[in-house]
Amino acid sequence: MDSSECGGGMTIDTARTTNLQGVEDHAPGVRIEAAGSSPEAAVVNLAGLYAGRHWAARTTERRFSYRHTALGDGDLTLRRSRIDGFIRGSIPPSDEYIVQWLTAGRGIPDVAQDRVPMAGDVPMLFPTAREFVFEYEDYDQRIVHMSRRLVHEVADELFHTGDVPDLGLDHLRTLDAGAVTRWRNGLALLSHELQAGGVDTLLWHNLTRASAAAFLRMYPPTVSTLPPAVLLPGRDRLRAAVEYIHEHAAEPMGVSVIARAAGLSVRGVQETFQRNLGQTPMRYLQTVRLDRVRRELQQLNPTADAVGSVARRWGFAHVGRFSAAYKTAFGEYPHTTLRN
Repeated sequence: MDSSECGGGMTIDTARTTNLQGVEDHAPGVRIEAAGSSPEAAVVNLAGLYAGRHWAARTTERRFSYRHTALGDGDLTLRRSRIDGFIRGSIPPSDEYIVQWLTAGRGIPDVAQDRVPMAGDVPMLFPTAREFVFEYEDYDQRIVHMSRRLVHEVADELFHTGDVPDLGLDHLRTLDAGAVTRWRNGLALLSHELQAGGVDTLLWHNLTRASAAAFLRMYPPTVSTLPPAVLLPGRDRLRAAVEYIHEHAAEPMGVSVIARAAGLSVRGVQETFQRNLGQTPMRYLQTVRLDRVRRELQQLNPTADAVGSVARRWGFAHVGRFSAAYKTAFGEYPHTTLRN
């Protein structure tokens, strides 16, 4: 039996979620079961699992049935979703990272914006940083949910991303075949441990972190990594200042705010930035903001005011000066990035 299928005890048109006891200081276990033969019940039960809106389901040439199962803990669950029928709905932004792939059927994860259909057995990351609208038909889907806490902790260990709100993962990235193989191998180990020991073992805890690492090899963060100088021993105050800048880059910020976050005087934070990074705190803030703008422009559809609105959102009040700084940093104007 597939471990993400969770097993029997199912009744028609029901949904059940169970919290199981986990390892001390680790996330509690989770078991989810939903199954039935009614399109209306599928909408109620499945939309509830994803805080979905405007869901609808209907029959196709097949007799309608659905089954959604999950097993894992609060940091990672292995899931399987099967529907003989058609289903569509909106899923709001979420802190979870969700990778899914089809072993049968058809599906488009985002019909409102990306419109990229699923390709066979190839994994695809849901764009959970924003709302998206999916459509699937007569499908068998495998899904892995990972918590933001788990993924961001591992990302900091691997890529020194710091405490950032967004890793900048490209959900439409062309995946490296070797990275996908390592991801699948890790999931196989997780599946085996679910059957052998469950979620209350140290091995499960270690395997979830290894799976998050494999996920980040498929979808590496594009957020600016922390400078190597910040990671050296004795640089705790500098790191606190840099991490504060990354986390609050979209907010109004002056040197005094950065100094306070690091527990330094204004002169002290200026000196430590200049000595270790060769630039002022405000110049470092500008670099981070420019990187955020570029990443956002690369993901947007071109519109008349896209550049201006994105620039203002990241703290650039004067669009002309922003464009000049952007050209210096990246060798092209922001409108060029947007069109490409």
